Amino acid sequence: MRRSRLFAYVSSLLLAAGAVLTGTTAAQASQLAATGGYVALGDSYSSGVGAGSYIGSSGDCKRSTKAYPYLWAAAHSPSSFAFTACSGARTGDVLSGQLGPLNSATAFVSISIGGNDAGFSDVMTTCVLQSNSSCLSRIATAKAYVDSTLPGKLDSVYSAIRAKAPSARVVVLGYPRFYKLGTTCVGLSETKRKAINDAADYLDTAIAKRAANHGYAYGDVRTTFTGHEICSGSSWLHSLNWLNIGESYHPTAGGQSGGYLPVLSSLD
Repeated sequence: MRRSRLFAYVSSLLLAAGAVLTGTTAAQASQLAATGGYVALGDSYSSGVGAGSYIGSSGDCKRSTKAYPYLWAAAHSPSSFAFTACSGARTGDVLSGQLGPLNSATAFVSISIGGNDAGFSDVMTTCVLQSNSSCLSRIATAKAYVDSTLPGKLDSVYSAIRAKAPSARVVVLGYPRFYKLGTTCVGLSETKRKAINDAADYLDTAIAKRAANHGYAYGDVRTTFTGHEICSGSSWLHSLNWLNIGESYHPTAGGQSGGYLPVLSSLD
């Protein structure tokens, strides 16, 4: 066989192999959507607090049709979709009230959890209403909790998910940084903003480590939220909202669709 013909023959084989591999990848992705169920667990960042369009039957859990789990399910049409994430949830709430839909047929699970355990609401209340030193002190207390207690609580949740859904792909999603620093912005001092961002990083690092230890994928949303923090002029996070205090410091609908959904979709 002449060299030019040999080259063409080998090239055609490589192209064919590439097509087969691409087809296999696509088939696997569509199989996950078609034959496996999806269960969305977690706290308010997963339920969609701040995004509006809340599902009436979800009550105080405030599950939104604009939340990333609902958007992912709408795009992929899994064989079943259970949306049990709930506003205010801590690790214990996931264990006691959210795991029911998980079973051996569950193919995909997403979860964000840990922020409420670490005292997210109290940290923000302290930093908004009190001095720089009080804010920094409360954040130090939260970090100590993240070091000493949170890892064990996350382990309990992650182990329970695997026990009930042994074949599922599990994606653990983190939290965004809240503030764009170095800008003129009404509200908290730069000292408080930096400390809150550092606390988010600290929490995300701990969550990512526990997720990895369980063999779960970790979704870092700090990348997609960069440029869309509070004080950026294009925020995907609500600032302090006295009229609807519960939505303060939560993602908007744009934060769900532009910040969380792409990260989940890249890891499904």
